[in-house]
Amino acid sequence: MSQWPTERSGFPAAYLDRVGSSFTDFLATTAPDLLPGRRPLPQLPAGDLTPHGTTIVAVTYDGGVLMGGDRRATMGNLISSRDIEKVYPADSWSVIGIAGAAGIAIEMVRLYQVELEHYEKIEGLTLSLDGKANRLAGMIRGNLGAAMQGLAVVPLFAGFDLDAAPGTTPGTTPGRIFSYDVTGGNYEERGYAAVGSGSLFAKSSLKKTWRQDLSADAATRTVVEALYDAADDDSATGGPDPVRRLYPIVYRVDAEGAVRLTDDEVAAVADTIVTERSAADRDATGRGA
Repeated sequence: MSQWPTERSGFPAAYLDRVGSSFTDFLATTAPDLLPGRRPLPQLPAGDLTPHGTTIVAVTYDGGVLMGGDRRATMGNLISSRDIEKVYPADSWSVIGIAGAAGIAIEMVRLYQVELEHYEKIEGLTLSLDGKANRLAGMIRGNLGAAMQGLAVVPLFAGFDLDAAPGTTPGTTPGRIFSYDVTGGNYEERGYAAVGSGSLFAKSSLKKTWRQDLSADAATRTVVEALYDAADDDSATGGPDPVRRLYPIVYRVDAEGAVRLTDDEVAAVADTIVTERSAADRDATGRGA
């Protein structure tokens, strides 16, 4: 017998009351066990027992924002996956990249996608970019117990601010980036950001290559080059793999919406970087001889 009293049409009463704009709150009432942060936690740290996603980077450019992620997931000192996808569209105007416990992170992304779609259906309008960032912060906060056991999820969020687009101040861009900590702290980043095990090396690269007036093509190179540099120094970050045809996942978000760059587009950028680096190494070797 159902735990909920039934009303007309055989639906539980909770489904027939006025549903709020938050799908997560609705789920917490009707089926709390389905929320990642409401499940029983292991008594011992379990961080090394599950695959972890690593490096995600995002940069703003003149017209929007780009986000990219490498394809490697690790489990301790093992490579658990070479072709995981870590960057997803949150809705038509925003993207989310995952770092941390991969299984929980992917589940959180799917729930977040439903959360934004649910809000739009109930309210009849799209949630503001700040509202989207705050909703994600609440979901991360709900996973704090698991984070304390080594199953942390620390995503990177970016989007095109529809409210800012019509009257954007000269010298700024409607593309915005938000980073988080495991407690749900929400921080807007200026220009670029990176999370994950290779973020230190990726940020060092971004500091040298990012500038405010980048074009979309130049920003794409900046993202791919930062991931390449991260992979060069961080064993948990996977670099371009031309043998398996595995290249970073890159999304562009601008006035046309969120669009994933094709593998051929990203491969062309990555191959150019590899060719230039190889030529520089040969020149350095020749001078040294």
